[in-house]
Amino acid sequence: MSIKIQPMGDYQTNCYIITVDGKDFIIDPGVGATNWVKKNVSNPVAILNTHGHFDHVWSNDELSKLLNIKIYTPKQDEFMLKQDPYGLGMPPSTPDYLVEEDEELDFDGTKIKYHFFPGHTPGCSAIEIDNNLFSGDFIFYNSIGRTDFPFSNPNDMKNSIDKVLSWNKNIRIYPGHGQATSLNQERASLENWKNYL
Repeated sequence: MSIKIQPMGDYQTNCYIITVDGKDFIIDPGVGATNWVKKNVSNPVAILNTHGHFDHVWSNDELSKLLNIKIYTPKQDEFMLKQDPYGLGMPPSTPDYLVEEDEELDFDGTKIKYHFFPGHTPGCSAIEIDNNLFSGDFIFYNSIGRTDFPFSNPNDMKNSIDKVLSWNKNIRIYPGHGQATSLNQERASLENWKNYL
């Protein structure tokens, strides 16, 4: 497995290209992601959204049409892709597949697990591929996603933190912004954030 990463747009949102067994998966194509993705894929298979915020889905529609691939989005965040709720002129996109809570997808033998961690958004999820967790805006290095936005929910975030802290394994974490980390490295920080919410 290989991981390519490129921060995109004003918010430096991490766009990832994950290549497994010759298949390229694009995670969170944000503002201006199209050219970079186009240059770095040879066999694109799917666009995977961790959640519906504009800086993670801005290039969904353009890339989907250009590469002729489907968009996979957490079911609860579908409305954000279609309605541009923050009024920023985001190009709307229509998910081809609405991912259910904690659903595992199978792409011709490549297993991709969506873990449901609401709080930052109603459908906020982290995507697990080969013991790597692409956490979107759920977990960052020494931090968590904000819960003071429209459609955020601090109580949901507390429950999501409890859920991930119950995992009895370590896992590498690649967040939606900033540097990579690991679950074991973040356990103390997550406990502190949970008490702060």
